[in-house]
Amino acid sequence: MDDYLSVDDLEPDELLDLIELAARVKQDPAAYAGRLAGKSIALVFEKPSTRTRVSFEVGVVQLGAHPVVLSSAELQLGRGETIEDTGRVLSRYVDAIVLRTFEQERLEVLADAATVPVVNSLSDFEHPCQALADLLTIRERRGGPGGQVLTYLGDGNNVAHSLLLGGAKAGMTVRVATPPGFEPIPQVVHRAEEVAQSTGGAIEVTNDAGAAVAGAGVLYTDVWASMGQEAEADERLLLFPAYQVNQKLLELAQPDVVVLHCLPAHRGQEITAEVIDGPHSAVWDQAENRLHTQKALLLRLFDLA
Repeated sequence: MDDYLSVDDLEPDELLDLIELAARVKQDPAAYAGRLAGKSIALVFEKPSTRTRVSFEVGVVQLGAHPVVLSSAELQLGRGETIEDTGRVLSRYVDAIVLRTFEQERLEVLADAATVPVVNSLSDFEHPCQALADLLTIRERRGGPGGQVLTYLGDGNNVAHSLLLGGAKAGMTVRVATPPGFEPIPQVVHRAEEVAQSTGGAIEVTNDAGAAVAGAGVLYTDVWASMGQEAEADERLLLFPAYQVNQKLLELAQPDVVVLHCLPAHRGQEITAEVIDGPHSAVWDQAENRLHTQKALLLRLFDLA
């Protein structure tokens, strides 16, 4: 692997192999401790973060490398230096760059200019590190992603895009149910459909939450207004309630359905407290799995697994 900017950077067998590596890392973390000794990893955050920052920083340390955690305000990016020049300079100091940013184009420009691996830890287009944790959690709770039916409810956002691509590559049926006008972008859906044809998966996009949930083994949701969409929050509160993951909706799914949420959660909006704290929830394991899958990703980037 040179970079990890999108789930689509991995072939289906590479993705599943990475998930298996993450499972081994989680089971026996001591076996991988120190594998990145002597390396430094820049963790650059242009957006606020809890899980991404802590899981990457802790993971880098556990692998024996040194994390260099930076916000855009601490870099000359905040005073107009280009992302290309930032990438060129950081490449002279560190062994990899992890960037949490806005436009996907910024990641692509950075990766073109940098001479070290670049990881997308979140952009407005995709959240590919989150998808790795999701697939590991599904493997743990459902015995493997292949053949599973995953229903995503809410906004067709970056998380939905990565789930479509990752689920298709893992051979899953991925259903996305959104209010009209909030569907995932067509090119992502088309690409996921292409991938699913070769893996035995399937892609369905609908506005009917009930139909999407029927018979699903995994239910997934995210905030209705992502970072940068705060001005739309009140409007979305009027449009999204039919897509709330609640006990009534759970009854349409499989009896042993697993509930996922990438967090942070707005309890009482996209998910009820009863569900996120209930017996079907794997949300906290899912959050923990960010640590293990990102460690596996870094090991693969450096070919040190």
